[in-house]
Amino acid sequence: MLYVVRPLMLRWFDKHRDAEVSSNVLAAILVAVLLSSLLTDVIGIHALFGAFLLGALIPHDSKLAHSFREKLDDVVTILLMPTFFAYTGTRTEIGLLAESWHWVVCGVIIVVASLGKLGGTYAAARYTGLDRRTSASLGVLMNTRGLMELIVLNIGLDLGILSPTLFAMMVLMALATTIATTPLLNWLSPSASLTSAQPSPSA
Repeated sequence: MLYVVRPLMLRWFDKHRDAEVSSNVLAAILVAVLLSSLLTDVIGIHALFGAFLLGALIPHDSKLAHSFREKLDDVVTILLMPTFFAYTGTRTEIGLLAESWHWVVCGVIIVVASLGKLGGTYAAARYTGLDRRTSASLGVLMNTRGLMELIVLNIGLDLGILSPTLFAMMVLMALATTIATTPLLNWLSPSASLTSAQPSPSA
């Protein structure tokens, strides 16, 4: 990828720098993504890393890359992303948390995860001179788990690193920290939330 594909790709992108993404070009890039994913899967690495590596090699400042992203944006956000979330939901067996100590462990995971991201960000922000409220707000925003969190968890489950029970706990942790973001931000900055709730003069 680095010594063969990347030079060829840079040469091709330089040649088509101002070109729009035609159907043939779109098909070629998608086939390249699928082939890269297939090859990494064959050699024992998760297919995600093949697609990621190919995407990292594409020059992101090119007009072709921007046009390609615009063409795929609706498909990804409307079809693929909800499908992935639904897929993750079907793999999350909350019923496995049948014992009381399971929920205690789940609570500990949520606390430790929050301290790691929220607390770490707060400490770093305070060290750089930000005030407490701004530091706490940054910590809350960083504590939000998103798409990458679920991707990593699914990879861990596929590779057998996470048990189904631990996977369910981690998904619940991701949901709990994400759901808590808006209430915590409103609590930290009540004036900002009130201002955003009021209609603007132009309205």
